[in-house]
Amino acid sequence: KLERKIKLINRTLTNIRVNHTHQVTTEIVKTKPSKIVIETLRVTNMLKNKHLSKAISEQSFYRFISFIEYKCKLYGIELERVPTLYPSSKKCSHCGAIKKDLKLSDRIYHCECCGLTIDRDYNASLNLANYKIS
Repeated sequence: KLERKIKLINRTLTNIRVNHTHQVTTEIVKTKPSKIVIETLRVTNMLKNKHLSKAISEQSFYRFISFIEYKCKLYGIELERVPTLYPSSKKCSHCGAIKKDLKLSDRIYHCECCGLTIDRDYNASLNLANYKIS
């Protein structure tokens, strides 16, 4: 009986996660962007971090990407994948200089070349928005 209850709880949690992923991807696609840019991640490397591995594995990146892919096709939105080694966080969105010594704990990006101070994630999103396939 206990095993059945545990399986039911796990199935319920999985269904909640899948439903949430559907809702989030639908909300993203329904804003009608001209294109969506996704950075290709090496999840296996991310799982090597013992502090973050459980949280990362529960995020279901593959499911999120597959939902975004088919919904982009459905709505006619261009989906672009950026290579893993593209320095989206390390590159200045203003002048293009690359900061080699940026740590994960640095939440604010400060460029020594042009003096730009900006949130690290926002800087990365600007770089991904301006990404061109070469």
